[in-house]
Amino acid sequence: MSEPSDFPAAVMPHIRLPDLNALQPSFSTHRPRILILYGSLRDVSFSRLLAREAGRLLELFGAEVRIFDPSGLSLPDDAPVSHPKVQELRALSEWSEGQVWVSPERHGTITGIMKAQIDWIPLSLGAVRPTQGKTLAVMQVSGGSQSFNAVNTLRLLGRWMRMITIPNQSSVAKAFQEFGPDGRMKPSAYYDRVVDVCEELIKFTLLTRGCSAYLTDRYSERKEAAEKLEQRTSLSAI
Repeated sequence: MSEPSDFPAAVMPHIRLPDLNALQPSFSTHRPRILILYGSLRDVSFSRLLAREAGRLLELFGAEVRIFDPSGLSLPDDAPVSHPKVQELRALSEWSEGQVWVSPERHGTITGIMKAQIDWIPLSLGAVRPTQGKTLAVMQVSGGSQSFNAVNTLRLLGRWMRMITIPNQSSVAKAFQEFGPDGRMKPSAYYDRVVDVCEELIKFTLLTRGCSAYLTDRYSERKEAAEKLEQRTSLSAI
């Protein structure tokens, strides 16, 4: 068995061995709080329709759902953070325990509207990390054949935002054929996958929300916090 002396580069007081009890907290009984973001402002927006379809399914599975309307949200850095739409988005992100990001594929990637929403959510707000440890499901709609460019980009962003991105995802090809005049999604293999994604998101949210703080407790951050505290203590003693 390894001994502390085997790790000369590590600061051992900040090493934490896995704690099975911390991974098995009492399950929260309130409804999972899910925020949905979509990436189009068109009058007929298939990403909005897919977001609403996902919202209905998530409510069926027991979630409390909020869908953010990006209309009126300024480009990042083109308005102060006090802007009402920015404050609304950040408050919803902090409120949520899981999120769904739905983007059209445009020019082979996500839309600027989708990216702007994510860019307005910072990695940290004081001591609060608005996205860290929250679950995430990613979906995309395409005007042509099936592609995974947008969901792959969303996965990259989710990882950057320190979110728990679930394994499943949805990519709806030729989205204009998949929704009826009433805005509802037609029965299809694409619809079945959307159901799969929503079901999986709820499961992962229920499984991880009670221990998300433990799951995202990191050696490097504990070490850095201790060093900053030591510096402040040393300065105050001068």
